[in-house]
Amino acid sequence: MEVCDGSGQLSRACVAVEMKARRFLSPNSSSNHGRHGITHRAASAAIFPTNPSPASRVTAAANATNDTAPIPTPHEPSDLGFGRVVAQTARGRFLQRDGTPTSRKYGLGAQRAEHFYLNALNARWPQFVAWLVGLMLLLNGCFALAYVAMGPSALHGTEIMGLDDPFLRALSYSVAIFTTTGTGTMNAVGATAQWLVIFESIIGPLTLLAAGGLLIARLTRPRMRIQFSESAVIAPYEGGRGLMFRMVNIQPGDLSDVRVRVNLVWFEQINGVRERNFHELALERDSVELFTLHWTVVHPITATSPLHGVTPKRLADAEAEILVFVSAHESTFSTRVITRSSYLHEDVRWDAKFASIFTSAPDGVMAIDVERLSRTERLDDGVTSAPAALESASAS
Repeated sequence: MEVCDGSGQLSRACVAVEMKARRFLSPNSSSNHGRHGITHRAASAAIFPTNPSPASRVTAAANATNDTAPIPTPHEPSDLGFGRVVAQTARGRFLQRDGTPTSRKYGLGAQRAEHFYLNALNARWPQFVAWLVGLMLLLNGCFALAYVAMGPSALHGTEIMGLDDPFLRALSYSVAIFTTTGTGTMNAVGATAQWLVIFESIIGPLTLLAAGGLLIARLTRPRMRIQFSESAVIAPYEGGRGLMFRMVNIQPGDLSDVRVRVNLVWFEQINGVRERNFHELALERDSVELFTLHWTVVHPITATSPLHGVTPKRLADAEAEILVFVSAHESTFSTRVITRSSYLHEDVRWDAKFASIFTSAPDGVMAIDVERLSRTERLDDGVTSAPAALESASAS
């Protein structure tokens, strides 16, 4: 909205307001004169000042600024949602190396089915297949033992199978009933054997259905497998020091728009009181668009870094933990996936740097050797275990 300052550059809104005001305060309207007790000229001067002073303009601008100034937002807590009370009372690490939280919840029961489902989803494929086959054999073995316990007369038609062991004959019959593939010439004899057949014919398809559901859930679950270096290092970086760790995508699928957040959790002395605080570490680069090789994540240790002047003893006394959060866009299912990891103070190596991970390829393209992901090179003592001169120089 423009200010009607009498300069002749009036907006349409100002002209309309002025015309209405002058009609309302015209000399022909005696009621207005008597009721308000002001003249037309005085009222016009009050509403539309012809020559406002610079001081009045500054005051009006200051008032407008104060009226439109945004309301300051409260400071966002940096405890990652743990809460200050939990952060101060908890001991040990917050995350395992594989990213699973160390916290527990009581009062919800054993939740064995839920834990079994989550473990089945997160298990490696060889482990998942081994457990699945083992469970099927265990169930069929139990049913086979039940048939054998009923005696040789419980199953007929097994002579043509050429099996002398009664357990193998019963196991073959049990697998046929369990998988509903058909028993051929074999059949159960007797009421007890028939009830066992009915029970197995119900349990078998339900078990296969649950196994198939787990298999589909594993195949259609978006995930990424990020392998982190076994240790983080405090290595030389641009004339000073830097906290570094490596990570690589070990799945064939592509990841894009990869973002990393690194938080430092440690104890500090604040006004003579030892308390645990969270600090988000500024990174040299916190995102990459293409993640086809590896990524060395670097936190430069400067005067503004929470780690400025840090030593191995200081890091150990503070019971430091470095929390890593990675999110990325997974192209196969076109969704974002998240993974986490953690380094304790004892996982940080000093006076060392990462060895080169690059290798040569036959066709000359860029290539890395993932087996070198955690390989480091030893430096002279005191190169990074002592504070760098750049940190104290920047601080002063």
